[in-house]
Amino acid sequence: MNNSGAFTKLRPLSLLRQLSNCSDSTYLQALSNSVSWSIYLEQGKITYATHSVEPFDRLERHLRRLSHQVPMLTSEVRVQVRLMFEPDSHSQLIEDDSNSRSHPPEYQAISWLVSQQHLHSTQAAVLIQELVKEVIESFLLIKGGTYELTEAIDRMPRICRLDVEKILDRCQVRLQNWQAFIPQISSPYQRPYLLINSKIEEKDLPKLQSDLINWMKGFSLCHLATILNQDEIQLARNLYPYILKGAIILHEPDPPFDKLPKIFEEQCLQQATPAVFSKLVTEIVHTTKELSNTVNYYPDISEENIAPVQQLPQISPPLQENFQEPTISNNINPASLRVAAATVTAQKVHKIVSVDDSPTILKEISRFLENENFSVVTINDPVKAVLSIIRHKPDLILLDLNMLGIDGYELCRIIRNNSLFQNTPIIFVTGNKGIVDKVKAKLVGASGYLTKPFTRAELLKRVFMHLT
Repeated sequence: MNNSGAFTKLRPLSLLRQLSNCSDSTYLQALSNSVSWSIYLEQGKITYATHSVEPFDRLERHLRRLSHQVPMLTSEVRVQVRLMFEPDSHSQLIEDDSNSRSHPPEYQAISWLVSQQHLHSTQAAVLIQELVKEVIESFLLIKGGTYELTEAIDRMPRICRLDVEKILDRCQVRLQNWQAFIPQISSPYQRPYLLINSKIEEKDLPKLQSDLINWMKGFSLCHLATILNQDEIQLARNLYPYILKGAIILHEPDPPFDKLPKIFEEQCLQQATPAVFSKLVTEIVHTTKELSNTVNYYPDISEENIAPVQQLPQISPPLQENFQEPTISNNINPASLRVAAATVTAQKVHKIVSVDDSPTILKEISRFLENENFSVVTINDPVKAVLSIIRHKPDLILLDLNMLGIDGYELCRIIRNNSLFQNTPIIFVTGNKGIVDKVKAKLVGASGYLTKPFTRAELLKRVFMHLT
């Protein structure tokens, strides 16, 4: 199948419904506002869906949620997945048509987790379902763009097949729930900040959780919800009274999340007539009342509730083409979804040490992080770094690789040899992008890798991975 065209007037919802009636294996790639959506279908069922905005950040958030029920998904395993499969450049995800038509890197990562028995195939199916729902939810918000349909190249194991109508129904319910917060909330990637406002008394507002206050420092609603193990809509509902009173302000999404379509178009709301607006408010009130019954959490997928399936073969990257297909049930009952309580303990402001012989880099890191209320200690003399690190006892260390006097590899090895810092996250900050550098970083005990030049969002992403 080969077809292409513009869907400026054709709604994404209609396009997906048409494809669900198709018996072919189809790869749909849509482009809007420089964001690429990739949806893989087999005989009218979705096998996977992704978009080009931080796919491994999306995978990390859902793996963290799943880790509350799957102990094998430790922080170390999640970091290993990222080091092994995440491309150095986001452009690599869509630069070549033949590569984009095969399953993307994060799908390969999920397959690897199954093959290494970190995930049961049923757990992987639940994970893929939640990832697909998030991607389709954003896809349905597209107002215009281009699309291309091609024949799918099936090089990867099929973990599950999802019913298009069921996915669309759930996404539409969630989008309706988000409408309860317009116009104050226009994106799940907006960043809430708590303001000190003398005009607002405590009795006027419900008390916020102390752990929520602790993490309200630049993370988006999506990331905050993951930290607190809550649903994004439930979190938005908790914050909404504060937003209305002006105690919480919402900053716009950080790049590249600002490229994703918003929940509503502000100009459309401004053009609405009083009668339409009144009807909208009525619908919002009704939706808010129903919200607690429609938010979704991961189903209970503890080991005792999983039906045994045939064991999968052991593989390692690059993934083998002949991968045994797990047999699973894809009918996940929404009634079985359970609410998981927040498990994050309130913590003090985290201390981060940054070691770099470049004053410019140190200043930039301080500006990025101190604006979000982290305590940042900068060290520009790598020879004296070890003593300073011992004195400050940081929660996370940012370490440049190429420094005069001692390189980052050696410094990392010395720090790791100290029993105080055997479990402290150490992130290499470097311009080196080669696979050899990543392997060497892993060998000396590095926890992660941040490539220069980096954005504030990329730095916060690494902090999110290791400190939450």
